[in-house]
Amino acid sequence: MDGAPLGVIRAKMAFLETPSEGKPSLAKHSANLESVTRVGLDLAKNVFQLHAVDAGGAVVLARSVRRAGLLKLWEKLPRCEVAMEACSSAHHWGRALVALGFSVGLIPPAYVKPYVRRNKNDAADAAAICEAASRPNMRFVPLRSVENLAQLMRHRARELLVAQRTQLLNAIRGHLAEVAAVALQGAQHAYALKRLISEGCDDNGEIRVQDCMREALLPVARQIDALDWRIEVIDKQMLALARADATARRLMTIPGVGPLTAQAPVAAIQDASGFANGREFAAYLGLAPRQNSSGGKERLGRITKMGDRYLRKLLVVGACATLRHRQGQHGDALRVWATKLFNCGDMI
Repeated sequence: MDGAPLGVIRAKMAFLETPSEGKPSLAKHSANLESVTRVGLDLAKNVFQLHAVDAGGAVVLARSVRRAGLLKLWEKLPRCEVAMEACSSAHHWGRALVALGFSVGLIPPAYVKPYVRRNKNDAADAAAICEAASRPNMRFVPLRSVENLAQLMRHRARELLVAQRTQLLNAIRGHLAEVAAVALQGAQHAYALKRLISEGCDDNGEIRVQDCMREALLPVARQIDALDWRIEVIDKQMLALARADATARRLMTIPGVGPLTAQAPVAAIQDASGFANGREFAAYLGLAPRQNSSGGKERLGRITKMGDRYLRKLLVVGACATLRHRQGQHGDALRVWATKLFNCGDMI
């Protein structure tokens, strides 16, 4: 600046002699792509981020690529180790890269977070994934096939339909309460209210719901019937799959475990040999206590609930059914143990 005080260096403007001409930047990019040994891939809907390093950990390639050119870029890279977060579409891209000859490892997102440096962005995430994959004690998620994903989707679809049916039954409860038509808790009692919409009168022939209200709620009742039919179809498919699988048939011999509960862990856990014992499987389900230990003093809290919520719910439902019918004719060891447990509770 003109007129700057003494002792102050004047700022000068510099101009680039060779402008970028609008070409996209490749960030860190080495011409020797053959030296790549590990690649971290941050998944997205449209723009993906790659972070490739060599055997010494030096960055060889760090750039973003759009979905259309993703597989074309992998054809230029040597067959090496590829790491991704186990998130949406990870299994799809994992199968695609395995078909090209790459070794793919899926990392749980919670295990990648400690390696993110400072601010979070796509480049930092890709670098963190690549760094996490280099750890010798890192745990990976097994790659799922299309058939296995279809089995899991069947369970999720059924759970969604059951939730929608419960929502509609609760709506009928609320609407019919306006005309003093109430029922006890439980789905079987809610279906009695649904029959009032179809017939208009109860078992004694007394008219409880007027025609105008029946006409308004009839679409809700028909939707419940449609959901019942769809859920029944899925249950038949679950039963056929459970009977065709040897592991599911063995699980159904456990009291309280039916076709749905037996087929769920078979679909969720492809290789049970990954668990060293039952305690590791309990931790996978989120049944392990939360720890806040320090200084050699153990502080155990409630269960973490960090595992598969769906599997945990099915096991709880099966356990409650077994405890409810513990006085049955079958004197197996589980029912005997449950009876002794209840007797000890009564003595206390």
